[in-house]
Amino acid sequence: VFYGEDPEIIKQNSSENLLRGRKRRSIRVSDFVGIFYMVGVMYSLEAVITSIQGLSASSGDLSSLHNLLKGAEDSLRTDSDVKISTLDQLDPSKHSLGYLYLLETVTRGPVSKENASDVALLIARFINSCDAGQIRLASEKFVSLCKRLKDNVLELKDPLRGVAPLLTAIHKVQVSTKRLTALHPDFLQLCLLAKCYKAGFSILSDDILEVDQPRDFFLYCYYGGMICIGRKRFQKALELLFKVVTAPMHLVNAIALEAYKKYILVSLIYNGHFSNSLPKCASTAAQRNFKGFCLTYIEVGNCYNEGKIDELEALVVASSSDFEKDNNLGLVKQAVSSLYKRNILRLTQKYLTLSLQDIANMVQLASAKEAEMHVLQMIQDGQIHALINQKDGMVRFLEDPEQYKTSEMIEIMDSVIQRTIGLSKDILAMDESLSCDPLYLGKVGRERQRYDFGDDFDTVPQKFSM
Repeated sequence: VFYGEDPEIIKQNSSENLLRGRKRRSIRVSDFVGIFYMVGVMYSLEAVITSIQGLSASSGDLSSLHNLLKGAEDSLRTDSDVKISTLDQLDPSKHSLGYLYLLETVTRGPVSKENASDVALLIARFINSCDAGQIRLASEKFVSLCKRLKDNVLELKDPLRGVAPLLTAIHKVQVSTKRLTALHPDFLQLCLLAKCYKAGFSILSDDILEVDQPRDFFLYCYYGGMICIGRKRFQKALELLFKVVTAPMHLVNAIALEAYKKYILVSLIYNGHFSNSLPKCASTAAQRNFKGFCLTYIEVGNCYNEGKIDELEALVVASSSDFEKDNNLGLVKQAVSSLYKRNILRLTQKYLTLSLQDIANMVQLASAKEAEMHVLQMIQDGQIHALINQKDGMVRFLEDPEQYKTSEMIEIMDSVIQRTIGLSKDILAMDESLSCDPLYLGKVGRERQRYDFGDDFDTVPQKFSM
């Protein structure tokens, strides 16, 4: 390769003619790649592999390699020599960027069910061994590859195989824990299908402040809410579903509707009541349309609020097919059961001692044994504090023994305070960033012009003028 040579001559002449009788000067491999990338020379597969092996060491070389791979991408897809066996020439931990491009190429087409297992294993191994710094240079391609893994394990009807690799992929592609990636919803979906609620719950404690695609945010909160329901973490589930219901939207979408149905039921279970009116922060589209699509669920909420056990159970039986179609029948039954518990909780505020039979009669349970089971479950869940005398069937209600003096409680309070302080700092930073955003300032300027009435009107009333 010679400096000062015209690119067109390089294209037209063979390398042998170029080398004949010319004075040569050695250059770096990255310069070699850059020159050929600019002039559009087609690389063979061997040349691409050689470049990957030689340019995966430093950040500067990786940038040149990335340009090369983007330019050679089309030719690699049409090259019949690019096969899975080609990847054996590369080390996925050292040549992660090049390995990613080749792996994406060989797995791009439709995969038969017989080969889906091998492809899933190949992608999973790459995710576990790849270098995070390199794959972030082509994060969109890495995300596409991970989504292909999800599709393969779903095709195999074995979602559990994709849970651990996708969790690793999230940690590698995520620059900050405050940023939502396109892989978060896919990971939570696999956790739901595999019933790995604990694994899915592990990423829900992060406070998400940066979102690229609204759909990813809707799915993240919706799937996250379902995982929290599976773990009986109803407070966190309510928080996530609330975010979906109140998220900005111009048109009602199916995700928000399904979230609202679950939001009603979880509100009944956790809060013991349901409000017909949506929060003021909800969008106009949500406030106008949600109720029309969720009439049965709203009716359940109204019956619950009135404390009518018989009507509530009759409504559940009559609409069980609709609830089952929405996959919410189990959640509806939990809501009905929580009404009994809510009524028992009310009794603790009026009585110090009651018999199990009296409790059964007051809350409309079938027998004293059933009342005992509800009371025991509430004691176990920490909802009430009571003692049951098995001999005479009496229940004595007690005060909450928690004095908020233990070291564990102090640690909990401290963690909540620290999280609140952190969120406050994040909100201030976001406010400062927004106040300097040109788009925001332009919109504010246009809004001011709409209400600018000229010099005929004082901006401050005369009696308040200083």
